[in-house]
Amino acid sequence: MIIDFHTHAFPDKLAERALTTIAHPDWPAYLDGKVSSLIASMDKTGIDLAVVCPIATRPEHVEGIFRWCLHIRSERIEPLASVHPEGDDALDWLKDIAGEGLKGIKLHPMYQEFKIDSPRMLEIYAAAAELDLMVLLHCGQDLSWPPEDDRATPERIDRILSAVPNATFIASHMGGWRMWEGVDRLLIGKHCILETSFSLSELPPQKAVDMMRRHGIDRVVFGSDSPWSDHATEIARAKSLPLTAQEQEKLLYANAARLLGR
Repeated sequence: MIIDFHTHAFPDKLAERALTTIAHPDWPAYLDGKVSSLIASMDKTGIDLAVVCPIATRPEHVEGIFRWCLHIRSERIEPLASVHPEGDDALDWLKDIAGEGLKGIKLHPMYQEFKIDSPRMLEIYAAAAELDLMVLLHCGQDLSWPPEDDRATPERIDRILSAVPNATFIASHMGGWRMWEGVDRLLIGKHCILETSFSLSELPPQKAVDMMRRHGIDRVVFGSDSPWSDHATEIARAKSLPLTAQEQEKLLYANAARLLGR
């Protein structure tokens, strides 16, 4: 069984425009951005459940994303909601998100324009932790921004983990895309969950496994970042890692199922 902890989809009427807006020439979309297409890809590749991660790029988008998450939630789709740090009602939305039984929120410092360890963000993380909501956070570089953009560095993540020790953080892209030295030095072994999207193609397999084992294989989950990656390719990369059968089962399914209460 497989759970993909990091996917993206959009309402059908917005999907084409959203993909066109976000598109990067080096990372073409493999799907059309619709939930139906995501599920069809899951069916082809043996994925049982996908976590869908919308991002509220403006405060006024929060309610629509929240309503859409409730609409698409199913046995195959576990959506995370989103809040925007500039929204005066962000903490109230966290209460609504928890009240409806959604598992957490997705945040992206570049698209939402914040530094991940700012005082406002620490307030949001602390409120999410009190409500038992996980926070899936973009970590490291993003191809659409200059490599020197420092809003999501391992150093900032480390500060978050110290400031909000009771939060459940999912650190995407193995804790910091293309910032592996900082991840290795500051985050391995800390109390966060590492998620693999866009990392297994960058890290040598033995290096990836070494990081997972030193961090604790019970605290690593598989993610694809679909539609920006191909499910079959990402699953093949994960299955080719030199892990034991038990470790692979934890990576691909058991750890995520535990986090999601499945």
